[in-house]
Amino acid sequence: MGAHPGRSAEEWGRIIAVAYAAQTRPPLTRQLMEDVCSIVADAVREAEAANVADAEWCERVNLVLDRGEMSLHAAVGPRLAGIDDATGSARMAHRSEAGRPLRAFGGQ
Repeated sequence: MGAHPGRSAEEWGRIIAVAYAAQTRPPLTRQLMEDVCSIVADAVREAEAANVADAEWCERVNLVLDRGEMSLHAAVGPRLAGIDDATGSARMAHRSEAGRPLRAFGGQ
């Protein structure tokens, strides 16, 4: 995923943000959705400029999602597991040490 010539950083930002928001609880407001799109697009742009490997590409996106959730203290959503250039889709995965998705209010 180091280079994705078929779509811009903004397009990937929107694709990833939509996939993230679909599984985030509580649901994101319109403004938060725009904020997520913007910060994810920035992370994608930086990853593409650095021409990083696939795993680091996802890590950069997931880092900004982590930071966003920490600043909200309420929303919890999945993380980027990969993207499919051919279909223009993002594959998301929930993370938890207990094998279950994290809850928005009160941890495990």
